[in-house]
Amino acid sequence: MMSAHSEWRQGTVYEGIAENGNTIVFDSDAAHTHGPTPMEAVLMALCSCTSVDVVSILQKKRQGLTGLRVSAVATQAPAPPRVFTHIKLTYAVRGRLSRNAVEDAVSLSKNKYCSVSLMLSKAMPIEYEIVYPDGEPEP
Repeated sequence: MMSAHSEWRQGTVYEGIAENGNTIVFDSDAAHTHGPTPMEAVLMALCSCTSVDVVSILQKKRQGLTGLRVSAVATQAPAPPRVFTHIKLTYAVRGRLSRNAVEDAVSLSKNKYCSVSLMLSKAMPIEYEIVYPDGEPEP
C-alpha cells in the first residue's frame, strides 16, 4: 500500500507529501511560479518512471549509455476536466549503443515495467519515438 496527502499552503500553492515525508510543491496558478501544476507533475512522473526503466535495462545489457532525456508532449481536452487525450514521448539517447537494445528497453518500459505509463495508457494513447542526437547507433 502507498499513501500521500496534500496541504493547501496559500493562494494557489499546495504541498504534496508522500508517506515518507518527501514533498512536491504544486502551483495551480497560470504562471506556476512556485512549482508545477498537478498535470505537469503527471507528465514529469511519466518521463521519470520510464527513464528509470530504460537506464536500468540498458545498463543490464552493458550498453555504453552516456545520456538520456525523455520529453513528453500531451494534448489536453479543450474543456474541463482538461484530461490528457494523447501523449507523445521522445527518448533522446546518447552513447555507444545498439539500436536493438534501445528499442527493446523502451518497449519493455512501455509494455511491462513503467507503472505510470501502463496506468495512463488505459486512458489515452501514448506513442513514442527514439532519437539519437549523436547520430544513428549500430543496428
